[in-house]
Amino acid sequence: MSTKKATSDKKMPKPFLRKGDKVIVISGSDKGKKGNVVEVILDKQRVIVEDVNIVKKHRKPTQNTPGGIVEIPAPIHVSNVMLVDPKSGEPTRIGRKEVDGKHVRYSKKSGEIIK
Repeated sequence: MSTKKATSDKKMPKPFLRKGDKVIVISGSDKGKKGNVVEVILDKQRVIVEDVNIVKKHRKPTQNTPGGIVEIPAPIHVSNVMLVDPKSGEPTRIGRKEVDGKHVRYSKKSGEIIK
């Protein structure tokens, strides 16, 4: 008998990054690079950032596309990126507060509301 819980029992953390957010990489081989979030993968807690963590993928030719070696951005863990403050351009943490009955994200560094 296994005492492992089913994977559906896992509680997902709230995503603090969204598609289109400008982020900076804070650790890894691409440290210091800035880019926009292209995709958020919630269940794996990863994001795809344009022009960051580029890998070469060998593609097989199909009827529509030629084959060859294609460079695509690979996912990076959310703990390795931070949102860029819209006011100062520096990395910042994100807070949540209620404004006019709606929950909004704001920059902890400058207090600016993040669109």
